[in-house]
Amino acid sequence: MNNEIVAPSSLPTQAGAGNLPPGYDNLLRDIKAEISSAHIRVHRVINTEMIEHYWRIGRIILERQEREGWGTKVVDRLSVDLRTSFPNQRGYSRRSLIYMQKTAKSWPDGIVQQAAAQIPWGHVIVLLDSLDDRPTRDFYAAEAVRHGWSRNVLVHHIETGLHRRQGVAPNNFDATVPEGADLLKELVKDPYQLEFTRLGDGHSEQNLETALVDHVVRFLQELGVGFAFVGRQYPLQVGSQQFKMDLLFYHLRLHRYVVVELKIGRAQPEHLGKLGFYTAVVDDKVRDAERDDATLGILIAAHRDEDVVQYSLRGTNQPLAVTTYRTLPAELRPLLPSPEDLARVTHEVLEKHGGGETQEA
Repeated sequence: MNNEIVAPSSLPTQAGAGNLPPGYDNLLRDIKAEISSAHIRVHRVINTEMIEHYWRIGRIILERQEREGWGTKVVDRLSVDLRTSFPNQRGYSRRSLIYMQKTAKSWPDGIVQQAAAQIPWGHVIVLLDSLDDRPTRDFYAAEAVRHGWSRNVLVHHIETGLHRRQGVAPNNFDATVPEGADLLKELVKDPYQLEFTRLGDGHSEQNLETALVDHVVRFLQELGVGFAFVGRQYPLQVGSQQFKMDLLFYHLRLHRYVVVELKIGRAQPEHLGKLGFYTAVVDDKVRDAERDDATLGILIAAHRDEDVVQYSLRGTNQPLAVTTYRTLPAELRPLLPSPEDLARVTHEVLEKHGGGETQEA
């Protein structure tokens, strides 16, 4: 959907651009926003009706199977007959009918009031394939609706166990930002899954930082919806000294800068002291006090001692959290191809198919 605002001067008018009233720009913007939101509302209504339609079909099949003892062969024949009766309509394959049954079984009391009715059918299939219990499915369906996740993002968060990680990192948000503590707790995960960096044991903090920047899109996906990358080794001038933060982000929805410091060892009190210093400086020298809320600091360390962290968090007035990260388990690293292996295989494939010419499937 194209939400770009067209300049009034580019529109044909009888009176000419110079005769437009002063409020025309706002009028155009408001009407285009209404048209765009109407398209979204209509799409949601259609999607919800389709999901409910599939649920009703699944419920009919389940009830008949339970009452009359039908087997899987009936579903096979039903798919053939439905596609014959409705040749121009998709969605009635054997596989789809089985998913409809699963949907009806997963939400036996109805689906229209559930978050699952507000996400695309492909998302519902992911939930059915990946998760076994209703509460966890409902959690991911609600998060997908709330954040507008694509199917790939949904798969990523399921595979990395977001429901077990969100909001559990030690923090001082209740004391420092009581009005926004719940939102910030949802923002922070523990641990962060950083397997995509391909780092194993023995990496340095610079290695970790470089890998995260090199894979910044994947890292943003792991951080969650709303994060924008601002910079690496971001400089801060304080008095006659210059300091550099590891990573700086901005959260577009919460209107907060987020300072991320990386430690490959155990989180220490001095790490939190420095992180609190950075967030205080960003508050004063980087953020817009009229637009942005207080800067958030996240220390991502390899390990932490819960008691040490809790005492350290008490000693600062800045909103901070301490979380951990995971990279590739040692037993998996030898199984991954090296960059040299990938380059060699790519070269062999190109040679085999005629020196690099594109081959159509």
